[in-house]
Amino acid sequence: MKLSFAAIIVVLLTVFAAGGSLLAAELLLRPGDFVAVAGDSITEQRLYSMYIEDYLLMCQPVPGLRVSQFGWNGDSASWFAKRMVNNFLPFQPSVATTCFGMNDAVYGPLTPESAKQYCQSQKTIVERMKKAGVRAIVVGSPGCLEVETAFGGDHARAVMYNHTLAGLRDIARAVAQEEGVAFADVHDPMIKVMELAKARYSKDYRFTLDGGHPEPNGHLVMAHAFLEALGCSGDIGTITVDLAAASAEATGGHKVLSCAGGRVEIESARYPFCFCCDPAKLQAFRAALEFLPFNERLNRFNLVVRGITQKKMKVTWGFAASEFSSAQLEQGINLAAEFPDNPFCEPFRKVQEQVAAQQLAEVALVKEQLNSLGALREMAAKERDAIDRLTKVLVDRDRDYREAPAALVKPVRHMLKIEPLE
Repeated sequence: MKLSFAAIIVVLLTVFAAGGSLLAAELLLRPGDFVAVAGDSITEQRLYSMYIEDYLLMCQPVPGLRVSQFGWNGDSASWFAKRMVNNFLPFQPSVATTCFGMNDAVYGPLTPESAKQYCQSQKTIVERMKKAGVRAIVVGSPGCLEVETAFGGDHARAVMYNHTLAGLRDIARAVAQEEGVAFADVHDPMIKVMELAKARYSKDYRFTLDGGHPEPNGHLVMAHAFLEALGCSGDIGTITVDLAAASAEATGGHKVLSCAGGRVEIESARYPFCFCCDPAKLQAFRAALEFLPFNERLNRFNLVVRGITQKKMKVTWGFAASEFSSAQLEQGINLAAEFPDNPFCEPFRKVQEQVAAQQLAEVALVKEQLNSLGALREMAAKERDAIDRLTKVLVDRDRDYREAPAALVKPVRHMLKIEPLE
């Protein structure tokens, strides 16, 4: 069944409003925060965690804020509750997100025993984080399976396990409410966006590699859920141009350098989120935006034009141009949505590459080096001081990793050209 655009919008607004207000929550982030992104092998794919770090470094920059990922393949809430003492808490994060559940019910129906263990493990994680000084916590639900490919195409089993994951979602939400922390519903948006995309394109439109591990488009849905739970507002900035007065102004994070003849030169310290991806997967990655209100909710870089005397105008930004009615420009257009290929893409990509390198290095740091030291600490009680000193050295190394992407975020100069349509 092919869905109309209007029908898709109605469904999207219903799904993304289900967890609360359409407005973002209060921003949980403060200057100098260290955000730790914890989870299982889906987190260790280092995609949604990379998008979160990209966004917090470039789109909603908070002074001194840094991000690290702590994904571990095969992890569960119960295992993380045990290992976090050795290879998570030593980093002393001030903000943390968690995403567990895919492995917690061992790919079977949700039983009273597995539900109880998941609930208690989630509570233990939150309580230990609070005790260690983590100020803001986002408990994420598990995602979902893509039923066409999960379990080698065993449709019935995949549907069964999605019901299990929905039950774990409810438990995660209840724990977050009871503990007074934020909650990110990853499960429902992933299912709904997947359903809408398949209805529009075909059941062959893929969101996962193997039925469980998302492709970049699925990770974008996950990042959206966590960024909203962190309270990110989505206001990248607004450029207002008055053609009649030959003047322009910009909101915080952006500075107008010149304005003459419909040409506006701007210097921007805040980037719009750019949808960079493996070229082979870029089309599917960007196509997901039809069904995910990422640009509307998290990526609003607006251009408002006044003093227009013609019915239609051409806007050129970088190497791309597009036509708009005077009514559209007077109301305002979202540059990030209208110009996916724009002057920010290359600097954004360079920062993203450094983020990817950082998060890859953190896999070995957490899973091998610090985990080995944790085992030694238990075996050699008399050497704990030396082991603690070495742990600090390794934790400090991660600080160096985190600083590298942030150092690449530089203001971008770009030009907007607004002219009558010939």
